[in-house]
Amino acid sequence: MPLAADADPPKQAVIPFDSPDPTAIMAPDGKGLYVFVTGRGIPILYSTDFLDWKRVDSIFTEDRFPAFKPEWARQAIPPARGLWAPDVVFHNNQYYVYYSVSIVGSQRSAIGLATNKTLDKTSPDYEWKDEGMVLESHPDHTDYNAIDSALLIDDDGKAYLFWGSYWTGLKAVEIDPKTGKPFRYVPGELKIPADYVAVASRPDTSIEAPYVIRRENYYYLFVSWGTTLDDVRSTYRIAIGRSTNPLGPYTDKEGKRMDRGNGTVVFASTERWRGTGHNGFFRTTQEGKNKGDWLIFHAHDAKDGGRTGRLTQIRPLYWDESDWPILGEILDVPLGEFDFSTKK
Repeated sequence: MPLAADADPPKQAVIPFDSPDPTAIMAPDGKGLYVFVTGRGIPILYSTDFLDWKRVDSIFTEDRFPAFKPEWARQAIPPARGLWAPDVVFHNNQYYVYYSVSIVGSQRSAIGLATNKTLDKTSPDYEWKDEGMVLESHPDHTDYNAIDSALLIDDDGKAYLFWGSYWTGLKAVEIDPKTGKPFRYVPGELKIPADYVAVASRPDTSIEAPYVIRRENYYYLFVSWGTTLDDVRSTYRIAIGRSTNPLGPYTDKEGKRMDRGNGTVVFASTERWRGTGHNGFFRTTQEGKNKGDWLIFHAHDAKDGGRTGRLTQIRPLYWDESDWPILGEILDVPLGEFDFSTKK
């Protein structure tokens, strides 16, 4: 039956305001979702049903950090106006949030780290701690750009950090799981990690936003190809490869290596959603029909000409018989009503 002319359209799991570069983590009770996005001070959003959202805080607020960023960031890269592309992971009984300090088009960039024991703002333990710079890039000293970081904690407790944008592509290095930083740096004043490796590239250099998950025997590397700042003309799309080793090599469905410019596109722009990319990943952990894997990413809404910015959306992630991901439709019911057995 068609909707009445004055009826509200069905809700979807789309954050209805500018919320680029999302990363997400379930609340400890498994009943709510925290999302961190690019914005002043790195906004923190929260929802219990994935349909209705509220902003609960920012990591760097002006009362705690002048200019909404830590002192080291203001000194290292003075032109940077904001902080980009957070990534959140729960590890060592605390939350690690990596973030980028840069300006558009610049290779003079850095990745920082903040930690907190809890995401519950009402807890006496709630306090964001600046852990300083993790690594950096410089046009005269590195072949990469130090933005878009993502942390993987493996089943054996080892930790790996992935990062990169444009230039020669995406890199990775094993890090100290206690400090969240590389074990060793190249000698000199800059914090350039030693022994980093290339994991993905692209001939036209339009590649960024690595994100790695482990599922059974494979590590899956998600990346974004194309542009994201061109409104509805943005060409962002999500590509993937997998490996049996966290540092690669990663290969696509045809067995071609991602560090040689390859990858399999798993999601691209639709008629409505343009420039789909910079994804994160999370799992719903409560036992029941809605327990499963989810992909979160941003896109421009062609319905309003992209005027609302890059909107975060959430979709279920399924797996085919060969263990490759298949992206479902945007969630359009409260989380508690969703059933993974009914693929859509």
